[in-house]
Amino acid sequence: QFAVPLSFGFCYYISCFSKHFGNRNFSMSDSYLLVLYPLLGYLSGTIPTGLLIGMSRRIDIRTEGSGNIGATNVARVIGKKWGVITLVADMLKGFLPVVVTAFAVENNQNGAALIALTGFAAVAGHCFSVFLRFSGGKGVATAVGVFLAICPLSVAAAFFVFFLAMKKWGIVSVASLLSALAVPLLIHFICPGREQEIMAWAIAGIIWFKHIDNIKRLLQGTEKSFRDQSKGD
Repeated sequence: QFAVPLSFGFCYYISCFSKHFGNRNFSMSDSYLLVLYPLLGYLSGTIPTGLLIGMSRRIDIRTEGSGNIGATNVARVIGKKWGVITLVADMLKGFLPVVVTAFAVENNQNGAALIALTGFAAVAGHCFSVFLRFSGGKGVATAVGVFLAICPLSVAAAFFVFFLAMKKWGIVSVASLLSALAVPLLIHFICPGREQEIMAWAIAGIIWFKHIDNIKRLLQGTEKSFRDQSKGD
């Protein structure tokens, strides 16, 4: 059920880049790189960190708490220390492939597109992992890693938005959704560039899509705060 929206989203994303780079001539090597680096980004994102950590503790995180494999649910079910470990690992899934791609295509005229596609693919891999039948986490931590590699100042500003939202409502989903919307705007002003701005909006779209159940609970007034240890990520 997740493969369909992912396919539409990816096709739309590719079409944006096609329009932007339509007048450029891609060499065979560039065409190869357009597949290679995003594929590596996707595979990096597919590693189900929270699930693996849960298995190491003999807990199937998918059947506990909210059933989500992200850091928030891991922290609730297994403990805050393991939640932090999951958070850092999920961030690295986005950070490392983007940094590797950035170094590899430093002198490539289409480098910005390759980097942006790799970042998008890493988040898509986390949210729609081929190893989990195209399900997965909600993409926030992996997105943070991607944006840390591309525009660190935007992450710092988005953390401020996250902090204010948590202080006011104490609900992780609200803070995550607001931060996801803030990042594309922040990148526009702090690190302007068409490729990373398109990527940021595409990632924000994935994050909001993965939070549909949270949004429904928010509208119903049943979404739980982070301090509540029961189901409701």
